[in-house]
Amino acid sequence: MSISKPATLGVIACPGAEAFTSEVVSHLRIIYRRKYTRMAEMLAKKYGLTSDEAIRRINIEADLHAARFRHGAPPDGIVAPRFRLSVGFTRFANGEFKSEIRSSIRGMEIYIIQDVENHCPIECNGAGERYTLSVNDHCMILFTTIDAVLQAGAGSVTLILPTYPFARQHEKKGREALTASMYGRIVEYLGVKRVITLDIHSKEIENCFRHVRLENLHASYQILKKLKDLVDLSAADMVVVSPDTGAVDRNKFYAGNLGMPLALLYKERDYSRVTRDAHDNNITGLRLLGSVRDRAVFMADDLLGTGGTLIQAMKFLKDQGARDIVCAASLPLFTGEAIENFETVYREGLFHRIIGTNAVYHNHELLKREWYVQANISDLFARIIFRLHHNRSLSELLDNRQIIQRLLNR
Repeated sequence: MSISKPATLGVIACPGAEAFTSEVVSHLRIIYRRKYTRMAEMLAKKYGLTSDEAIRRINIEADLHAARFRHGAPPDGIVAPRFRLSVGFTRFANGEFKSEIRSSIRGMEIYIIQDVENHCPIECNGAGERYTLSVNDHCMILFTTIDAVLQAGAGSVTLILPTYPFARQHEKKGREALTASMYGRIVEYLGVKRVITLDIHSKEIENCFRHVRLENLHASYQILKKLKDLVDLSAADMVVVSPDTGAVDRNKFYAGNLGMPLALLYKERDYSRVTRDAHDNNITGLRLLGSVRDRAVFMADDLLGTGGTLIQAMKFLKDQGARDIVCAASLPLFTGEAIENFETVYREGLFHRIIGTNAVYHNHELLKREWYVQANISDLFARIIFRLHHNRSLSELLDNRQIIQRLLNR
């Protein structure tokens, strides 16, 4: 690991991604402190130095390559770079946004983190005013930030989008836009080098890029860690159910790693209708391939919106004799009245728990619910930033079956 490398790494949080970015940077600093400590031990052993001498020499090298002198950093202690860059965001009265980089980033590798599905009130101008931003607002802020970073002379730009915007608009069923593809072409045109996302809705979206690399991470390990605390994964009476045909591969992955049977819900939809809430969806019929009678059910999907289709699926599985139902969603949007609707059916005994991740920011309104369990995936993003910055293999992070098996064998 190059000591000079961390000095060229910067992380920017767009409005709405502050909490997630803070956790990612915290994990990133832990990774670097751990690597520095290990390097100091190796140098001390190889060159006959004391541990303090090795650390002091590491700090000298880090100071020589830092963008600015690290005042206050102890010479004999392991100090990881701060990584987080100061950026000013302004929302004008007419709704326009401006991004301003407040320090030199020339030649640096910049990672911009944005949570486009954060719909909690956000402060933009530093004056105490808070605004609820739409996905379109978040995307525009992201565009201005990308341009500001490149105008400031950054060496490269990588986007970290736990939720890829417009991912459900990836195929045409009529005279409609391929908005997921269009968004990809826009960020590519702006000069982005790489996009890192989580459990993207369709792998076809990767085909819209010519030069940008799309790294699609999976939250399955973090979700299974939470699932292991909720249910007995060695029980023989548990079944994995795919909520629809689009989620078959995801649930097949879970079933294969857990050694459980896989069942499938087949949904017939009327695509001329738009899903508005949990009570008004476009499902016209449900069929079950497999058996859930007297069994516990685990059902995973990539995202949870209004929750209408998931609630209808859980009711159908209960009618088919399912016992306890645990659901998982990598991207828990909970749009509209979803939280209250799930609270209602939980009180009716429809399901046991829902596992989500912190890829989408939520306040106490969701986190306080007895039925909601949050899995933290910030460490996953910190590790991929570290590996990318040091040109190391991503295989263990993109294909996590080995670490899942180690988790299940404990």
